[in-house]
Formats: sequence, C-alpha cells, structure tokens
Amino acid sequence: MIPIIILLLIVIALIGYYFSTKKGKQKRIPANTIYKDILARYIPFYQALNNADKLLFEQKVSDFLEGITIEGVGTAIGDTDRVMIASSAVIPIFRLGNWRYSNLTNVILYPDTFDSEFQFEGEGRNILGMVGSGYMNGQMILSRAALTKGFSRSAGKENTAIHEFVHLLDKSDGATDGIPENLLAHDYVLPWLKMIHQEIHKIEEGKSDINPYAATSEAEFFAVAAEYFFQKPEELKHKHPELYEMLFMMFMRVNR
Repeated sequence: MIPIIILLLIVIALIGYYFSTKKGKQKRIPANTIYKDILARYIPFYQALNNADKLLFEQKVSDFLEGITIEGVGTAIGDTDRVMIASSAVIPIFRLGNWRYSNLTNVILYPDTFDSEFQFEGEGRNILGMVGSGYMNGQMILSRAALTKGFSRSAGKENTAIHEFVHLLDKSDGATDGIPENLLAHDYVLPWLKMIHQEIHKIEEGKSDINPYAATSEAEFFAVAAEYFFQKPEELKHKHPELYEMLFMMFMRVNR
C-alpha cells in the first residue's frame, strides 16, 4: 500500500506539471490585443485572410517576436514597429508550413536610410535595408521610414522589409543568388532563370513596369518580384501571368 505522503507528493507533482504545461501552451497564444489591432489597421495581407488564417498569422507573428531580438539604433521601438517587422517576416513564409528563419537572430531598426558603413547621419545614405554577412551574419538592418512606407497606401509594389526577408529565404540554401532551392524544384530552375533574364532584358529596354532595381542581379530580381507578388498580386497576375504563376508555386504551397 502506498503511503499517503507519497500519494500527496504525486498529486502535487501532477498538478504542477499540469499548470506548467498549460502555462507553456498559453505563451504560444498571441493574446496581445494591441498586436491584433495593429495587424487589422496596417497589414493588408492580414486583412484579406479568413478568420482561421488570421489566427494562424497572429500565431506566426507571436512566434517570430518571441524568437528574434528587435532593437532600435537612433530610434525608439514601438509595438507598431514590432508588428510590421514580424508581418514582413511572416508574409513570405505564411504558406510554407513551419518554416523558421534559422539564419536570423537580430533585426536592427534605423530611423532612416543608412550607408555602407551603417551610418544613418550625413550624406551618401541610400540603403533602405540589408541582410548582414560576415561579422554581421544573422542580422538584418531596416530603415524605419522604409518599413512604415511599405505598409502605407502609397507603397505601391514596394515593401523593403518583405524584400529583405525574401533575401533571407533565398540565402537559406547557402547562396543569395535568386534561386531559392528550398522553394523551387530542380526541374524549374532553368525555366526560372530564363524568365529572370528575359524580364531583366525588358526592364533594361524600358518595357517592363517592374522596379528597375530588379535588373541589378538574379537575387535582386527575385526579391523585387516577390515584393510585387505580395503587394499587388492581381496586378502582377494580369501584367506578368507566367511570373505570377512561378512565384505562386514557390510561396503558396499551402502546406501546414
């Protein structure tokens, strides 16, 4: 027969385990109504989702904010900044199952544009965002002005933060080269490269509405095209149906 004291200890342990498990599960529920209000106000991608997908998006935003450090340099960080950064991260991976940015630890927010020496004051500042390499590996720098503009009504096809997170997706296979091997089956690599080069040629001839920055390289084309895909999907589908279909195949696998 088990002594009463041992039974009490077992009961106490089970109760403790129950509440600790319950607490752990509750931590994964995005209970911050402020975040939900910001999503509903500023994030068009979220606004277009059905109720079930909105809950999933909220969860992914919460998970991102729990795992990534966001800090400001020369500017204070507010809830809107955090939610916009997290949303920029979630949008490209929303339909990619349990994808995580394993190649990111920190996002650093500057007040405005910066230069190649990471200075945000003085002349020669024309960088809106960048993914770090070398000693800056695992870090992303974003302009707060560009971040905010990307979710404004005047953003058009452009969203700097989404652009940089797409670079991280591209980089996840070991090379930022415009060929996202984790998203693109091997059989589609050559058709994708052909499509890139054909469209870059049109951009250079002034016969494309895609941002001319896309002609810089295959990697920049991929990131710019992804911006267009997430910002103005119907317009992209109408003007560039083949490009739309290729990007749809990469980003919209609906694999949860």
